[in-house]
Amino acid sequence: MNRPLSHFFAYVSRLRWIKRWGLMRNAIEENVATHSWEVATLAHALAIIRNRHFGGQVNVDRIAAAALYHDATEVITGDLPTPVKYHSRVMREAFGDIEHKAEAELLALLPPDLREDFAPYIRESQLAPEEKELIKAADRLSALLKCQAEMQAGNKEFEPAAGHIRRKLEQDGLPEVMYFLEVFAPGYQRPLDNLLG
Repeated sequence: MNRPLSHFFAYVSRLRWIKRWGLMRNAIEENVATHSWEVATLAHALAIIRNRHFGGQVNVDRIAAAALYHDATEVITGDLPTPVKYHSRVMREAFGDIEHKAEAELLALLPPDLREDFAPYIRESQLAPEEKELIKAADRLSALLKCQAEMQAGNKEFEPAAGHIRRKLEQDGLPEVMYFLEVFAPGYQRPLDNLLG
């Protein structure tokens, strides 16, 4: 059987070439693919913590998979820095429209019989509110960990961003995020030899 070719995964794999934090001097380079993996692991952990400790009943596997694709449209749009994206209501609405069009373009790269299966992961609008909440929290948590790593490397440029992100996480008040910050986040500040034993 001759099936039509799809370039979806070849295209999405190029997320590794898209740099994040473009307006900042980085001591540690980060790309969108690496960030997406980290957000997926963090979202998975937050979902498990919610279910285990805070009475949640979320589908941890679905959240992890959706988090893997949470920035997939950036293969088309690039990584627009937060200060630019949220500069004004007009900018946010314009970029939202661009993101929706990019979602449609990505889905169109898939074979027609698979589009419906991937749509819930590519189209943010198809996520349940709890799923969006946990993925957004994981995204912010990833940004905080990045800022802390930069500061630990002596890059003071990330101090204001770290403070802003930490305040936002505290304002959101998600108990699973506070749990993660208490139990897991301190390990990110330790050298490798102190992590293993």
